[in-house]
Amino acid sequence: MPDTIWGLPVHPLIVHLVVFLVPLTVLAALAVALWPKARRPGAPWVLGLATIALITIPMATDSGEHLEEQVPRSSLVEEHAELGDTLLPLVATLWVALAVIVAIGFHVRRKTERPPNWTKAVTLVAVVIAVGAAVVSGVQVVRIGHSGAKAVWSDVGKGQGD
Repeated sequence: MPDTIWGLPVHPLIVHLVVFLVPLTVLAALAVALWPKARRPGAPWVLGLATIALITIPMATDSGEHLEEQVPRSSLVEEHAELGDTLLPLVATLWVALAVIVAIGFHVRRKTERPPNWTKAVTLVAVVIAVGAAVVSGVQVVRIGHSGAKAVWSDVGKGQGD
């Protein structure tokens, strides 16, 4: 992947995909997890959205590591980089929970008789994990974005009339 596009660092460009896709995935995942009527038609779409979000996260962290090599070292940049490394496992957990929900939905749909009892229990566990992973992922993407904004903009305005 190139370090720049049209002379701009690629990291801020890719990060905006993550900042858009992860919260969208979080909201959609909460909808299909907490609203059973939306689960059957919506869960496969949400899993697709989560897949795209999941793919963009390593792209953002990789481009961030390249950018980190080109900017002066600071505690704010270090904090942002460390927080950025936490998002992939969180969204991956959400993806797995959504995949289980989708797989059980397809299994139940194929069966004409009453679904086995285990499907309710496994679905409940997957829903609880999906809700937890969605909430934590949503909070974490905000924390990561805030730390990145602080790293970039903390010096702006200093020394001007202070």
